[in-house]
Amino acid sequence: MARRKKPLLERVEITAIGAEGKALGRVDDMVVFVPMLVPGDIVDIQVTRKRKNYMEGYVVKHHKYSGMRQEPVCSHFGICGGCKWQHLPYEKQLEFKQQQVVDNFTRIGKFSFPEIRPIIGSDNEYHYRNKLEYTFSNRRWLTEEEIGSGNDISSRNALGFHVPGMFDRVVDVEKCYLQDDVSNKIRNGIKDYALRNNLEFYDSKEHKGYLRTLVIRTSSEGELMVVLNMAYEDKKKGEKLLKYIRDSFPEMTSLMYVINPKLNDTFNDLDVKLFYGRDHIIDRMGDLKFRIGPKSFFQTNTQQAQKLYSVARDFAGLTGSNIVYDLYTGTGTIANFIAGKSRKVIGLESVPEAITDARLNAQINGITNTEFFSGDIKDLVDNEFIESHGRPDVIITDPPRAGMHESVVRAIMKASPEILVYVSCNPATQARDIAILAGKYEVTAIQPVDMFPQTHHVENVTLLRRTT
Repeated sequence: MARRKKPLLERVEITAIGAEGKALGRVDDMVVFVPMLVPGDIVDIQVTRKRKNYMEGYVVKHHKYSGMRQEPVCSHFGICGGCKWQHLPYEKQLEFKQQQVVDNFTRIGKFSFPEIRPIIGSDNEYHYRNKLEYTFSNRRWLTEEEIGSGNDISSRNALGFHVPGMFDRVVDVEKCYLQDDVSNKIRNGIKDYALRNNLEFYDSKEHKGYLRTLVIRTSSEGELMVVLNMAYEDKKKGEKLLKYIRDSFPEMTSLMYVINPKLNDTFNDLDVKLFYGRDHIIDRMGDLKFRIGPKSFFQTNTQQAQKLYSVARDFAGLTGSNIVYDLYTGTGTIANFIAGKSRKVIGLESVPEAITDARLNAQINGITNTEFFSGDIKDLVDNEFIESHGRPDVIITDPPRAGMHESVVRAIMKASPEILVYVSCNPATQARDIAILAGKYEVTAIQPVDMFPQTHHVENVTLLRRTT
């Protein structure tokens, strides 16, 4: 049986921004979601997916461009997928992010909540990230112009970002506006060296090649870390490349490398070796210093992270006599940030290396009232642990995008702190978790914070108080 051809929708007016930052319009009582559009655009849409209540598609023709649009600054806009809202003025980005929190709490949470406070915007719309990871690939994404030119394309090597939805295609990035421009200088220098010396860029389908990824970290203290990920060890090639990087970029604080023969690019379970400088860099948040290694988790927008953690600390209402549990503590950033206003802070995290960093960060800053433990959080927060370390007056939780496992939510309810501060990078999963807590806690304050300008992502801090 022949497949039914999906419809072409003509002259659809885009009316709003919906879930995951996709624009939406309505056709015959059906919602259609399309990326990279702005309310006020009128377009023809080729449907790629049709369900009972909605459709998805892509634009094939513009009839009218919205007056809300602005010109993106990046030449890679629309391809790399990293900054999908560059065509929106920043004040509109903030408006849509605020609405995203309202929509998720209303539609998913279905609990009562007070008026949401105005979102805290970022002082820097660009150059705000302290970490970027680039991918080497021999399967460069070709533009429509290149494909249509008929020219022989001999080199397909690229160093940049994955095309959304295509694990084996990489956009060759010339200039990225998200990090300090030194990142562009280092990335382009390493790529040029690799091309001149015929170093193999990795093939993620065949799992062949030499160069895999490049991580660049910068700090507010002006320190710089470069981590090169190679698929196999070749001492001659590797040493020449690393010496070139060391000699070409003397502003580096740390040059490290990892040999990764695995089928994926993650290296948290591998040994990272130091070639030059220190094995860490130092960043600062307020009066505190933080030691950041190659595997450390640290909020990628340092300036906004300080605002985010200040909100969490204020919501906690700390008096100096509180026992605080910091769930998903990572490298102890929140725990150490609030320690000065707490009697004791207990940081819990599943990654042992992060706990090592958390303890070092406490030591660097002379903090003596924090303790850190590694393990599954749902198993750690039990009666025995609470009896040993004290019942929490306050719990602060900052889980990953997937939110908290229901067993962790239940463990929090059993621990029964008077105050719960929930920091989230995904208001949808946050709303889901709070819906479970709603029988015992009420939401009394909500504060969105924009950590990632030019994207649809939004952080949200919610204060819950125990009612029973």
